[in-house]
Amino acid sequence: MKSRRSFLKKASAAFAASALAPFAKATEYVPKTIAPLRDGLVLSTWNHGMAANEAAWDVISRGGSAVDAAEQGVRVTEADPEGRSVGIGGLPDRDGNVTLDACIMNSEGNAGAVCFLQDILHPVSVARKIMDDTPHVMLAGEGAKRFALANGFEATDLLTPDSKKAWEAWLENAEYEPIINIENHDTIGLLALDQSANLAGACTTSGLAYKMHGRVGDSPIIGAGLYVDNEVGAATATGMGELVMRTLGSFLIVELMRQGAKPQQAVKEAVERIVAKNKDVKDMQVGYLAVDKEGNIGAYAIHPGFTYALHRDGKNRMAEARSHFG
Repeated sequence: MKSRRSFLKKASAAFAASALAPFAKATEYVPKTIAPLRDGLVLSTWNHGMAANEAAWDVISRGGSAVDAAEQGVRVTEADPEGRSVGIGGLPDRDGNVTLDACIMNSEGNAGAVCFLQDILHPVSVARKIMDDTPHVMLAGEGAKRFALANGFEATDLLTPDSKKAWEAWLENAEYEPIINIENHDTIGLLALDQSANLAGACTTSGLAYKMHGRVGDSPIIGAGLYVDNEVGAATATGMGELVMRTLGSFLIVELMRQGAKPQQAVKEAVERIVAKNKDVKDMQVGYLAVDKEGNIGAYAIHPGFTYALHRDGKNRMAEARSHFG
């Protein structure tokens, strides 16, 4: 009996300590909730997620939908010319062309995507238009561009002087070979939970710097770069798209949550499957974010350094995800 009381006392103390410390050693934020958040939340990848979160939160705080919040949030990043991995200012492919991939998914399970899109500032909004106004999920290349122009989007030169200069410098020193480049692939993926407890997400990128012309990553692929199931949760990916596509990481994470895994357990399992199937990932990063219907979140990466932004309870903050090799 004494042993049992001792065990219960220790267990209670451990639970109290975890409840009083929402940040686990400055790495991950895993809120303990028992009911859907009334005011919602926004979760997004990397430092550029801070500004995106603010725009998305503005929508949610006024009672707007999660899908509107997701679109408006990542549009901020797409329009930032200082960013080198999303939208205007993104580093080009090996031939000097900025090509964009994006997708969006709403709480009804509808999705839209574009891949290999050129000269359009907001690929996520083209993806939204495809989702809302066509029977299709994805349009590619010239067809996607024609669709965008026909629906009021304007042609824009996305190669900024700074990105052009970086590309020209790369041409002078790089071996021009068809290999996977590990440089500059910081996609923004954003997940939103609105005041009605509905989930949505968006993912947008200019992809790997100096990639082969025509290369498409995981970001526009439903189930790879993004997946949303309003009954369960949502997940998004960033990093080496080829690794994510081979394992359909975002779909896997949501399905693991459906089977009872917490978001943190699910993202960790998705990363570990990549590591298990790839002998050499020392130069390859993948990070996942996830959120469930109750507002619990997960964040995990192959290597240290993957940061994410979380806006909830009126606060927008940065944290670093735990990692497999951390």
